[in-house]
Amino acid sequence: MIIVDTLIHARWIIPVEPESVTLEQHSLVIDGGRIIDLLPSELARQKYQGTTTENLDDHALLPGLINSHTHAAMTLMRGIADDLHLMDWLQNHIWPLEQKWMSEAFVKDGSDLAIAEMILGGTTCFNDMYFFPEITAAQAIHHGIRASVGLIVIDFPTVWAENSDAYIEKGLALHEQLRHHPLISTPFAPHAPYTVSNPPLQKIKTFADELELPIHMHVHETLHEVEQEQQKTGQRPLQRLHELGLIDPSFIAVHMTQLSDDEIALFAESGAHIVHCPESNLKLASGFCPVAKCLAAGINVALGTDGAASNNDLDMFGEMRTAALLGKAVAGDASAVPAMTALRMATINGAKALGLEHETGSLSIGKAADVIAVDLSPLETQPLYCPVSQIVYAAGRQQVTDVWVAGKRLLNQRHLTTVNIDELKLKIAEWRERLAG
Repeated sequence: MIIVDTLIHARWIIPVEPESVTLEQHSLVIDGGRIIDLLPSELARQKYQGTTTENLDDHALLPGLINSHTHAAMTLMRGIADDLHLMDWLQNHIWPLEQKWMSEAFVKDGSDLAIAEMILGGTTCFNDMYFFPEITAAQAIHHGIRASVGLIVIDFPTVWAENSDAYIEKGLALHEQLRHHPLISTPFAPHAPYTVSNPPLQKIKTFADELELPIHMHVHETLHEVEQEQQKTGQRPLQRLHELGLIDPSFIAVHMTQLSDDEIALFAESGAHIVHCPESNLKLASGFCPVAKCLAAGINVALGTDGAASNNDLDMFGEMRTAALLGKAVAGDASAVPAMTALRMATINGAKALGLEHETGSLSIGKAADVIAVDLSPLETQPLYCPVSQIVYAAGRQQVTDVWVAGKRLLNQRHLTTVNIDELKLKIAEWRERLAG
């Protein structure tokens, strides 16, 4: 009998790789923070003994969800400026609030709120873009969640940095500090084509190539953005980025609601990635990413929530469902973006976009044990014919009962193990009074 850290016996295991496989009455074996075996439960009971053993007779185990685009600290602004167009929302509400209140304390408490919400909803990795990234990274490490913490760059001054050179310098220092941390990666995160000019983008590209870092950027989010760039330069933003050499397999373009067939073909050829944020795009009326066309062209499409200030939640279960349904409507094809595709967008596709597919995104032997358990016994997910279908089309994030990241249990029967909820609620109430005042 082999002694291991954790042995989980489950009704179903959905490993994501290989695709379209659902294993019944199987067990996941975790030791040293990694998956060391996946086998029928009968054999697992004969071969292994867990220091901790879980019998999840009504649950599906699946890879932890990957939220591939967030602004975690903005969760403090959830609902503060709803039902507005993007530029009105940004320029007249969000940016003034940030100018007044942005601080290390704001980012710390906002990140804590976002991380707690994400863990409760089965997210084990998030890709962030915001100010004071060192604070977001510190809170992710404290809570034990995996994070891709963007090294933000923007042309105009903020409380975090006075110009693009300072952003890049501080980002490089943070990368050096964190580059060996097992839970943290640090892509460059220039905000958008309309807020970052060519010289800093060229510097970012040079450093990204040298350090082998991804570049994460809002691109073609709205028609207004595209038209504004055309009026200013005679080019669409994607064309400009392509001419600067940014569009390659390390590039992650967020939103991409405005795409021509030629741009889809160019993007597919480049090997770059898209992060689709359907609910934020719908709420801000930004447009529709042609997901089915992009997938058919061979583009890796991942899934993100965007910030809770424009969503208004960090619910990847809701995002999967919306992505599947919207993808069908936009394509005019009920078979477009099926349930398994939506689940892959929220797991392995996100890992591939972030350059983390060797570490997470599927329940594969040798990968980190980033695992969630979803209880499918409630009436809302009965009768059950296909677990994947139920997870995408019927289940809610409240059905996530347990979460492990690198083998560490962050959610135990709906109880957060690293968050003091009462203390967090008091801090959030204080921020609500300040921001609403």
